[in-house]
Amino acid sequence: MLAAWPTEELQAKADLRMTYQTPTTIKRTLDAIHAQDLVLPAIQREFVWGDEKICRFYDSLMQGYPFGAFLYWKVDAENSEKFKWYGFVRDYHEIKAPHCPELPPMHRPLTAVLDGQQRLTALNIGLSGSMAWKLPRLRRDNPNAYPRRFLYLDLLDEPGEEEEVMYWFEFLGDDELRRAPASECWFKVADIVGMQSGPPMLEWIKSKNLPSDQEVQAFKTLATLHDVVHTKLIVTRYEEERQEIDKVLQIFIRTNSGGATLSHSDLLLSVAVAQFDELDARQAVHGLVDDLQEAGFSTDKDFVLKAGLMLSSLPVGFKVDNFNRSNMGKLEQNWMKMQGALMLTARLAAVFGFNKDNLSARNALLPIAYHVYKSGINTELLTHSSYRNDRETIKIWLIRTLIKRGIWGSGVDTLLTALRQVVDEHGDSEFPAQALMRDMATRGKSISLEEEEIEALADLRYGDARVFPLLSLLFPFAQAINGFHIDHIFPRAKFSRRELRAAGYSDETIESYIGKADGLANLQLLNAAENLEKQDKLPGDWLDAKFPQGSGVSRQEYANNRLLGDVPGLDGFEEFYAARREALKKRIQALVGGQ
Repeated sequence: MLAAWPTEELQAKADLRMTYQTPTTIKRTLDAIHAQDLVLPAIQREFVWGDEKICRFYDSLMQGYPFGAFLYWKVDAENSEKFKWYGFVRDYHEIKAPHCPELPPMHRPLTAVLDGQQRLTALNIGLSGSMAWKLPRLRRDNPNAYPRRFLYLDLLDEPGEEEEVMYWFEFLGDDELRRAPASECWFKVADIVGMQSGPPMLEWIKSKNLPSDQEVQAFKTLATLHDVVHTKLIVTRYEEERQEIDKVLQIFIRTNSGGATLSHSDLLLSVAVAQFDELDARQAVHGLVDDLQEAGFSTDKDFVLKAGLMLSSLPVGFKVDNFNRSNMGKLEQNWMKMQGALMLTARLAAVFGFNKDNLSARNALLPIAYHVYKSGINTELLTHSSYRNDRETIKIWLIRTLIKRGIWGSGVDTLLTALRQVVDEHGDSEFPAQALMRDMATRGKSISLEEEEIEALADLRYGDARVFPLLSLLFPFAQAINGFHIDHIFPRAKFSRRELRAAGYSDETIESYIGKADGLANLQLLNAAENLEKQDKLPGDWLDAKFPQGSGVSRQEYANNRLLGDVPGLDGFEEFYAARREALKKRIQALVGGQ
């Protein structure tokens, strides 16, 4: 059920000097949408309702529940050409058409929707369009994976007394309609728009050859739908006629920031869209998110917006005041350079072996991106020998901030602002890792490790995002040139209870083995080719095959570099684990303990 606006919210709108308009019908509202007299301003977000929510919305309409007033902005002809406008989603497609279509420049009066986009789009899709989302178990590139579905109403559905849903709406494709049982009578909701009441409705029902009692029920339901769309004056709205964009922004913020209908980052992106002059901020932000994800990093508009503020030397806090016209003008001016620096930083992190699965704090990339941005470094940073020291310094600093708990947690905006200032003061040539660490320490964000923290790191488990950066720090020669895997030295497959019990191990030993199988001391980095070659071999057997006698390559040197020692068989696993854990602890202490 969709509730009406509370009294205090209506009062707030009255306080903003909006005028209440005479209610109208859904049909007339749709006509205004299709004539592009009713449009969406650039500050609006995307359509986010799913099919189930749309169906519940239509059920609420049929039951006569109030669904809230709309808030419109009357735009004069002289102002309409100053802004970007978008149409309503009509035929939604998860891949091909998920976004609101951009409209050509307008040179006439129009009405923009400040509050009510989701509801109006639901009306537009259900009564004029369709939805297409991917079927499970089909590949995304399969043309049959996205069947077109239209909204239907079962005219014969009889809900139970305790059910909230009284009218059964559903998005159906052709195959689903063909499989529908005879007990259901599905009417395509969009057909009601062009259908006259009375005889045409009865004629449609007669064509279904229903029993007389079902004809009565079907006609009654269809008549209710017709009445809701064509007759009832249920679309109520307030209109704002002031033309100043700043005033309209404040109204939009006031009506959209108070509830869960719009996330804070959605709001700020919407404000940025309205403030940009040349670039389409929505397209720029979404495009950069897509590029970062294609580069292997899971990100979103929050991170991109924060990166934009950080690299443009603007306040990094997510406050509406920080998204004013002056700041957004600077962000727009710097956008291309900022985008290049952020993408180069992501590619550098990928060279270090990071991706969406093991980069536990994406904000850790921002001081690096600012160094790249400020220094004007190009792609030579990724591979050129002149940047070898800078790459290594950046890598170690990044890793240390990721393996230390709490660095990128609370107070991150204050920390980022301070680190940006450090880069300004000390980062003219190389990445100022030492200066950054000193400043972090003064703010209670020291990346040095105490004894108990080292103990905790030595007991990290497989699946912890810190495992990869820690192993990268401990074994810097394990480069990810051909891709890396976190490998179990003694394979997991060797630790099944059945096999261990069959081999004669006691229950106590079995539980100990299984408990240690995923521990850090049983993990190493192997490149993809090595890991494929090793598979489920015991480490001793694999090393024998990798370093046959007379090969001229030292098996012992390989094992020593990885702190493997004299690798035993499965019987010596516990001793191996304890010895390697102690060796790892000492190396962690030597590298980052107390520094």
